[in-house]
Amino acid sequence: MKVSLNWVKKYVDLPEDLTPKQISFDLTMRTVEVEDVIDTSEKFHDIVVGKILEVKEHPNADQLRVCIVECGEDEPKQIVCGGSNLYEGEMVVVSKPGAEVFWHGEDSLVKIKESKLRGVPSYGMICGATEVYLESYFPLEDEHMIVDLSDVDCEVGQNVSEIIGMNDVVFDIDNKSLTNRPDLWGHYGIARELAAIYKCPLKPLPEAELPKDLPEYRIDVESPEKCPRYAALEIENVCEKPAPIWMQTALLNAGMRPINAIVDITNYIMLSVGQPTHGFDRTHVDGSHIIVRNAKKDEKLTLLDHALLDLTEEDLVICDEHDPMALAGIRGGIKDSILPETTGVVIEVATFTAGTIRQTGKRFDEKTDASIRYEKGLDTQRVDQGIAMAAKLFREIFPESKIVAFGDVDPTPTTRNEIDVTQEFLDVRLGKALPSEEILDILTRLGYDVTLTDGTYHCVVPTYRSTGDVSVKDDVLGDIARVYCYENFEMKPLPVNFEHAVRQPKEQLDRKIREYLAFRCGFNEIFTYPWIDEKYIQAAKIDTSEAIRLATPPAPELAILRQSLIPGMLEAAVKNLRYYDEFRVFEMAQTFHKGEYHESCEEEILPVHKKLLSGIIVGRDAKKDFFDVKGVLESMSRFCHMEDLTFKQKEKPSWADDKVYLNVFHKGKNIGSLGLVSVQAMNAAGISRTQVAFFELNFDEMIPLNSRTNEFHHLPQYPLVEQDLSILVDESVKWHDVSEAIRHMVKKYEFIEEYRGKQIPEGKKSLVFRVWIGNDDSTMTSKQIDKKMAAVMKSLQKKCGAALREE
Repeated sequence: MKVSLNWVKKYVDLPEDLTPKQISFDLTMRTVEVEDVIDTSEKFHDIVVGKILEVKEHPNADQLRVCIVECGEDEPKQIVCGGSNLYEGEMVVVSKPGAEVFWHGEDSLVKIKESKLRGVPSYGMICGATEVYLESYFPLEDEHMIVDLSDVDCEVGQNVSEIIGMNDVVFDIDNKSLTNRPDLWGHYGIARELAAIYKCPLKPLPEAELPKDLPEYRIDVESPEKCPRYAALEIENVCEKPAPIWMQTALLNAGMRPINAIVDITNYIMLSVGQPTHGFDRTHVDGSHIIVRNAKKDEKLTLLDHALLDLTEEDLVICDEHDPMALAGIRGGIKDSILPETTGVVIEVATFTAGTIRQTGKRFDEKTDASIRYEKGLDTQRVDQGIAMAAKLFREIFPESKIVAFGDVDPTPTTRNEIDVTQEFLDVRLGKALPSEEILDILTRLGYDVTLTDGTYHCVVPTYRSTGDVSVKDDVLGDIARVYCYENFEMKPLPVNFEHAVRQPKEQLDRKIREYLAFRCGFNEIFTYPWIDEKYIQAAKIDTSEAIRLATPPAPELAILRQSLIPGMLEAAVKNLRYYDEFRVFEMAQTFHKGEYHESCEEEILPVHKKLLSGIIVGRDAKKDFFDVKGVLESMSRFCHMEDLTFKQKEKPSWADDKVYLNVFHKGKNIGSLGLVSVQAMNAAGISRTQVAFFELNFDEMIPLNSRTNEFHHLPQYPLVEQDLSILVDESVKWHDVSEAIRHMVKKYEFIEEYRGKQIPEGKKSLVFRVWIGNDDSTMTSKQIDKKMAAVMKSLQKKCGAALREE
């Protein structure tokens, strides 16, 4: 939000020695975050008002004139100009040497210098509106016309920024810091804060001056739970004309484009007090009757841009006796347009509930300056400020206008919150005992009505902060702390006593796994949103019947909180495949499941959280990718100091290939799976011409090694004998089966390779592995070696149907 300092000064007299930089700092430290301070006059440096004393023909160009111009220098200057509306005595805009303008249609600024045009010296430049940022103020019939200031109150040599009000300072405020402060979405709210910070009196806003015995404008509010207040002023004898320069400048400095006087008045009110207003052409309101109601089934609304909205019965609309005219608090319809022939208007000043506007805005993907303010929660009393300002501005800008009717329906006025805060609570939470006089002064400056009785402050919150901003004693505490200023609190070290080292093996395991995957295995860590696009959930074939759904999701397709990291990984694969053919990524994050989880008390019901670890390897070689994933998990226990992982096919994951998958076991418990993504899942996700290998583990079930239970094993005293075996087994036999058959018979074993080829019978495969055998009390003899290897082969034959490969 952009805030004009000149505008704020209309409501509060700030100390004269206060600089914009200091205001920016104090606002940031006490109220809102100021991102930038803009001096609007800077771009008008060396651009002044001049007066043409003489106009002569150019000796070498028919389209140019030689002007003698008085522009505040010691003597008049000669300027060559091609303007089509030059005349003696004309007040014009002169860019002196050093000024920066958009010259002759150039896209970038050009610095003015003394020069010669067709052989005639020219001191500077007499400017058209588009060349010096004035197109909004002085629209011209053609590009050859220069700005004529003869009808404007100005003096020769005066900087142009002064005559249009651009001698201003604009504070660019971060909208996120205003989110919970509906009172600050207008200049008067910012002025109120500055008055509290600098202990200056805030000027009261004018009260409504309406003619007596006005006829009542008919208003029916059929949905008071969505529209707490609705007021309408009917005004005649108005027309479409430009707003005064001061108002156009104010709107431009606040980031809005001037349109015409009627629309500009409504925008000015919104930017002044934070109360959105809207104007209807009075002839478009059939029956001179406004109805605020929910839309009917299959009802439609045509917007100003002729787009057609299909309304739902949850949408609040502003209607006349026949049709909807506007989407309440968000957008006007084509029926309520202010047109060149408009001579009368109905000005809407209303309050709509935050939830209503937020839900409708999301449904239609509409976000306007008005809806942003309504979404924060406005108080109904602010409507009075809007009515008073509307009556005053229309009377000033349209002196011939007349208010002919007024209606005001106020079914549910905003009540003031009342909160009791004890001195003890403030002393403990602030960490500093502030005098009661200081606390009373701060709260009073902020608009609270406060009484102190027996150490308890009874705080009556102003209405403009009673719509959700200040509702508990901690909010009052926050107001006191920020206005007192956080930098005035002394830093106190926390009382921490370290009695013994804190060992957190689970946290250490988390860190080790991340480092192992990133540094040793070449993965990149990613972080994804907890809400998942349903497209990828469906691609992974994950059941969503027990999923947790968001009441107000970021988008309709993002309503489900993740139950697994796999869908998010699929989306990451799709996005990264735009740039890379091969990559590895992993994520460790929480997933969400239905259930009651009581963190601190029975009343606190939360979803069950599970911490999962997931990763993918994307490449062209499916076999290599699968075994790379398996190898990563096999080595994880050794490098991360945790209990071993084992692998076995037991239950196929929904996203995996029918044959290429393994379940992962930890201490005998199934904690996850790995495998290739099925063709169906990849097609559904939009992945083609590549292979994707996944793994997903339940980190909560992974057990780090406890150093106190480590066992010491002697190195073998006598040398071990290495023997390589090449065996034939059926295709269905897995390495896991082989290792189980021999693990208790040898000191150590190691898989080498798997082979299929012409020498291997159909339906068979060759497994090559290495074993280490030995005695504990002596070196093995040849007979002992042969006997042990025969026993190994006998066990393999019995349990795996293995035969020794002869060739």
